[in-house]
Amino acid sequence: MDRTDKGSTVRRNALSRWWRGRARHGLISLLMWLGMLVVLVLMAARMVPSSRSAGRVIPELVAFVPFAVLPTLVVVLLSILWHRRILAVLSALCLATLVVWHVGYFVPHHTLSDTARSATSTSSGTAPNTDDRVLRLMTLNTLNGRVSASKVVDVVRTQKVELLALQEVSQGFLQELSDAGIHDLLPYSALGSSGRSDNGGINVLFSATQMSDQNTSLLPIETSAMPAGSLSIGGTTVRFVSAHPNSPHKGGQGLWSEGLTTIAKLANYRHSYVILGDFNATWDHARFRELLGSSFVDAGEQAGEGFHMTYPANSTIPPLIEIDHIVYSRDAGLYVGDLQTISVAGSDHLALLATLEAS
Repeated sequence: MDRTDKGSTVRRNALSRWWRGRARHGLISLLMWLGMLVVLVLMAARMVPSSRSAGRVIPELVAFVPFAVLPTLVVVLLSILWHRRILAVLSALCLATLVVWHVGYFVPHHTLSDTARSATSTSSGTAPNTDDRVLRLMTLNTLNGRVSASKVVDVVRTQKVELLALQEVSQGFLQELSDAGIHDLLPYSALGSSGRSDNGGINVLFSATQMSDQNTSLLPIETSAMPAGSLSIGGTTVRFVSAHPNSPHKGGQGLWSEGLTTIAKLANYRHSYVILGDFNATWDHARFRELLGSSFVDAGEQAGEGFHMTYPANSTIPPLIEIDHIVYSRDAGLYVGDLQTISVAGSDHLALLATLEAS
């Protein structure tokens, strides 16, 4: 083979390698564009006003917005590496927007004091001090009372829970809790009134100390009634509420929206509130953010401790969405942190626990 033939062969091999590389990168670029299209759809759904998001599709799509962060980051890195300028700019803008939306989950707005953390530490083995400025909270959807009562009581004991909010509670489950010893730990309770619109059962509050100003149905609502009771925490009177608005299932979107709107009306009353429960909504839902408004904050979004996905639980599918919340009054001298989730046998939700500190 002469020199001319060798040069031609080298050029053909180089061209072949270049073409295969372009084809491979071209396919990946196409997949990245398709991925960004999905991300853009999720982000667009999140930005739809609540007045136009009463259907089923948008609330379900919006629940998965946090999962858009990781693939968007991957697209940013690959598009920069392969010099896909338009894709790099688009994906970077999307990533920046997603980070801004969820920055509170990773950058705390406040932190609990060392005293508060020590008071609720499970390693000390001492009983909780009911006279301090700290309260360990827990909320759990009991799945129509099918959850293990003994497990609930065990979690309350080991986690030093002083205020327990339950949803979807049946009369039979109340008896099971009593038999399991709940009243030995939390002897005081406030039960929501039962009615035709109960959402799987009644809502309940259990407390280690006597609650004042109890109410079995705080506001008229087309779902399970919201029981309430007040506690004095270090001289600050805090009103606790157990809530469970309807889910945005087919045919129930209107009740879902109305339920969240009703809870938001608590901002019109001069109380420092802590509202615990299964809200059937995430931080990304416009209706939930409207509920918070300028009066309330969500503990998960304020604590900077990451996401605490609570649903589904005890399933082959891991928890994917954060619909159980602890919402509290803004600028009331209250701080909530040390959030954690715990699996409780029999429930399709994880229990959500947190520490409340009054300044």
